[in-house]
Parts: sequence; structure tokens; C-alpha cells
Amino acid sequence: MSLLNQLFNRGVFGSKCKTSLILAISRIKLLQNKRGLHLKHMRTEIAQFLQAGQEAIARIRVEHVIREQNIWAAYEILELFCEFVLARISILESQKECPAELREAIASIIFSAPRCSEIPDLLQIKNLLTTKYGKEFVMTASELRPDSGVNRTIIEKLSVSAPSAALRLKVLKEIAQEHNLEWDSSSTEAELGKKHEDLLSGSKQIVTEAVVSQAPIQHSSHKSLGFDREGHIVDLDRGQGTQNLQAHNPPCYRSSIDVNEIEQSVGQDNTGSVVDVKQEESWQSSDVLERARAAIASADRATVAARAAAELVNAKFGSLKLEVRSS
Repeated sequence: MSLLNQLFNRGVFGSKCKTSLILAISRIKLLQNKRGLHLKHMRTEIAQFLQAGQEAIARIRVEHVIREQNIWAAYEILELFCEFVLARISILESQKECPAELREAIASIIFSAPRCSEIPDLLQIKNLLTTKYGKEFVMTASELRPDSGVNRTIIEKLSVSAPSAALRLKVLKEIAQEHNLEWDSSSTEAELGKKHEDLLSGSKQIVTEAVVSQAPIQHSSHKSLGFDREGHIVDLDRGQGTQNLQAHNPPCYRSSIDVNEIEQSVGQDNTGSVVDVKQEESWQSSDVLERARAAIASADRATVAARAAAELVNAKFGSLKLEVRSS
């Protein structure tokens, strides 16, 4: 009975796999013709955009063209693999393990099945191969594990990563040459060659400009100081103050004070201001605490009043119940 079951299962696998392979091949050919016409139309539109000077739109549309070209190329390889497996279907039926010469074709079909939704027959083939060779064999090809045997071109063409700038520029030049356009690609090359800054962590240029703008102010705060007629300290780096000192003050009033003395006086003033600020903050914090305490006290009073009202209502309600029962 076991031998009959094996022969029966072998015949079922061979017939189902053969039918799915034939349907997949015919479907791939139809899709290739459809995508070929769509690609031709898309390339013509991009040529019109380049001719009209709308290069920004052309740079976006060319990514769709590259994606369609990759899928078309993947379908072409898959068609060859399906035909190759179909021709060796008798070998698949007779052997329990996957033949070495068919491993690349079978692994590529398993890998492409969930990524080519337009060809549902590939999923049927994958399910049949899972029944025959086991889930571990199928998972090795689906997850691209070491020695999976999947075709490298299939992996690249079915990848979802964005095309590189060099590839986009190459395809744009090919489209312009195909439609005999005298297109100057210098602006597109400059735009595609830009390295866009990652603004998730903030703009580096803004931070740099802020540091540079603050550096002279910090540096000049300890230099170029002098006295005016009333004995006040003035900043000589400002143009207006310098002109006034030169016009009205004698030379002895300028740069006649030691910079160290000014720094000490400024430090003392800053220390005094810091103490004042701390005192003011302590007063503000104590005021906030007093307000919080008053709010808590009022809330407690409101709670006591609410409880008294509830007890009064309960007492009246109980008396009403007694009157009703007595009546």
C-alpha cells in the first residue's frame, strides 16, 4: 500500500506541478507584453518632460521606469527557469531530494513567488515544493540563507531599495538619446550629486552659525573698555561709543584702566546679581508653597462640607422611608 501511495502522490505532484508551470509561463508572457507597452509609454512621457524643461518631474518618474524595467527583467529570467523545471519534471518526480542542476531554478521560483503577486501560479508551485521537500528547504530560499541557491540577478531586480543617482542619470541619458533630444544634463547631475543633510538631529549649519555668532561677543566682553566723562564704563568696540570718546574725551580716559580690575568688578557685580536672583527665586517658591497650602486647606473644608451634606440627605431619606412604612 505504501508503494502505491508513493506512486500515486508522485503522479499527483508531477501533474499539478506541470499544470502550474504551464500556466505561469503563459501568464509571464502576457505580463511582459503588457509591461513592455507601459514602459514605452512612460519613457516617451519622460522625454517630453525633458524637452519641456521639467527635469524635476522627470527625475521622479524615472524611478518608476527603473522599477518596471527590473520587474520585466525578473519575469524574463523566471520564464526561463519555469521552462527549465518543466522540461525536467520527470527528474523531480523520481528523486526525493532536489537535484543539484535544478536547485537554482527551484530556489529562485520559491523566492519570487511571494514577491510577484501578479503570478499566483508561482505560489501554487511553492506549496507543491513545500510538500515535497519540506518547510526548511523552502525557508532557506525565501529568507536567503547561506547556500540558498537563489539567482543573484533575481534578488537585485526584485529588491525594493531606491535606485542610485548614477543609475537614474544613466536611464535619463538613454531616454534622451533614444528620442534624439539635445538635453543638457548638468543641472540634473548637480541635483542628483547633492548630499542632503539629515535634519532629524537638527541642522548642523544653524548650530555652527550660532556658535560663530556668539564667539566674538564672548571674546569682546573682556576687552576694549574705557571710561566716559561721568566715570561710567563704556564698550569701545562699538562704533558710536568710540567716536564720542574721541570727540569729547581726552586720551587719558581711554585704555587707562587695567582689564583685570574690570573683570574683578564685573565678577563682583555678577555675583551680587546671582545672589539677588537666588533670593527672588526662594521668595517665589515660598509664595507658591503658601498658595498650595491654602488650596489644600480649602479642598479639605469642601470635602467636610460635602460629607455633612451627604449625611443630612441620608438622614432625611431614612425618615421619609419610616413615614411611608408607618402610613
